[in-house]
Amino acid sequence: MLSGIDLVERNARRALIPPPRLALSDWIEANMRLPESVSALPGPIHLTTPQRGIADAISDPEIERVTLVKPVRLGLSTLLTATVGSYVQNEPSPILLLLPTESDCRDYVVSDLEPIFDGSPALAGLLSSDTAEGERNTLLSKRFPGGSLKIVASKSPRNLRRHNVRILLIDEADAMEPGAEGSPVTLAERRTLSFANRKIILGSTPTFEDTSNVLRAYRQSDMRVFEVRCPSCGEHQEINWRNIQWDEEKPETAHFVCDANGCIVEERHKAEMVERGRWRAKRPEVKGHAGFRCNVLISTLANASWGKVAAEFLAAKSDPDQLQTWTNTLMAEGWREGGDELDDTELASRAEPFGLKAIPEEVLAVTAGVDVQQDRLECTMVGWDRDGMVYVLAHYVVWGDPHDNTTWIELDELLKTRWEHPLGGRIGIDAVVVDSSDGSTMRKVYEFAFPRSRRKILAGKGMAGNRLPLVASKSKTAGGRLWLVGVDGVKTNIMNRLTSGGSIRFSSNLDPSWFEQLASERLVIRYSRGQPQRRFERIPGRRAEALDCLVYAMAARHVLNINYEIREDELRRGVEPQEKRLNAVNKSNWMQRK
Repeated sequence: MLSGIDLVERNARRALIPPPRLALSDWIEANMRLPESVSALPGPIHLTTPQRGIADAISDPEIERVTLVKPVRLGLSTLLTATVGSYVQNEPSPILLLLPTESDCRDYVVSDLEPIFDGSPALAGLLSSDTAEGERNTLLSKRFPGGSLKIVASKSPRNLRRHNVRILLIDEADAMEPGAEGSPVTLAERRTLSFANRKIILGSTPTFEDTSNVLRAYRQSDMRVFEVRCPSCGEHQEINWRNIQWDEEKPETAHFVCDANGCIVEERHKAEMVERGRWRAKRPEVKGHAGFRCNVLISTLANASWGKVAAEFLAAKSDPDQLQTWTNTLMAEGWREGGDELDDTELASRAEPFGLKAIPEEVLAVTAGVDVQQDRLECTMVGWDRDGMVYVLAHYVVWGDPHDNTTWIELDELLKTRWEHPLGGRIGIDAVVVDSSDGSTMRKVYEFAFPRSRRKILAGKGMAGNRLPLVASKSKTAGGRLWLVGVDGVKTNIMNRLTSGGSIRFSSNLDPSWFEQLASERLVIRYSRGQPQRRFERIPGRRAEALDCLVYAMAARHVLNINYEIREDELRRGVEPQEKRLNAVNKSNWMQRK
């Protein structure tokens, strides 16, 4: 029988034995808990077969890199926090998490990281205490025994220079654009070079096929795809969108059609098929880099049923913006442009006999975009129906010096005009964006637009890159709010609409030169510091006022707050349409006619 001292010694030695190494999937199910604030299914995590394969690749010491081309509705974002938790508890290391923006970083910590750590007994308290050395934890920088966690925004590349890390996690890589110092993804990867046992995990929903960071990384991996076994013929295959069919006008009847033998598989078999599914590497010769790609069609969540996905496709297919979102987020596919250059003659051939004096009955809202030149103001007016169809109704030129108040008075009168609507009432312009990018006329645009913000007449400035179509600047400029226009995204939308056919319709009153200007730019791929970037470049010798006006008119739609049912009823009854106004701003006294 052991003495007291011997027993203490034995127990002390046993305490020094490291715990058995668990695959990440086993560790997650044994230790992770989701609180109600994070998941609609709170409690212990039960991984699906696709999730287990990804998790085990992350914890495989033979795999240095993991790339994940991910859709939504598969619960894959939880693996990010689970990976952080596993390293914090089991392999304390310097960890860096790279997200697109500062707000993304803060939202992730507050909405995911902290609640999941607090709700999981194995992790509770590991990130909450200050270190013994006196260094204090902050929201985005945390130290723990043996390691640290830094959460950094890709738009702040200088933050990357200060860290050497063993574990690098990059989420939503396709939202990260190259800056003055190059690609933030490349800069972050360089911070891992001093660790022989580094781990780089890069995931994202893809955006554009030609410039996607995650798709480029996936093509360098072993390119794993998730396959299921047909319950009828036993053949293994992916579930792709082409395999989903339904009865006409009945998306709820959506089912899977087997590629191998044409077997029809109903939704009720999906859960079992996915549970018995497998990841297959298309390039097994690639070692040390596991790449995973799947779509939402293998999700067993109720809101990802084949019928619901089909219904979302039908709702999105006629609007390129919505269709791109559906393609990126549900199919996890990069968006391919419909064409690189437009044919102005072909566009002009689509013109139809409508205009401001013969407004189509479907048009229930009107926006305008104004381009400012040195001797004139150009204005394109666009109608919208309830389904997002674009009707280019008219284009006007207001001749005059933009530094002269009378030029702006004439524009103001034009923007106040109301036109007869075929439903019986009259319709006017609901929102306007005026270009203020020219430094010589910028102040005059501000003086015109700021006092008229209640009428949704907005001073806009075009911004390149991956941006929202229209967003207000955070601070006021010269007493008013400047609106930033994501011109690249709007131009992409225009090009997609035009090349897909039918979702932009043109008035026959438009001059042929307007179509030439509409087709004045082409989409090209240029490389900056080795990274591909999508750019719109002017075709030599062409003017672009029509394109610029259309961009601003389409951006203006994003401040509309219209109930189309009410608007249609108002027009039928001859009541002047009403819409919520933007917040008032102080009025300038430079012009009395408002």
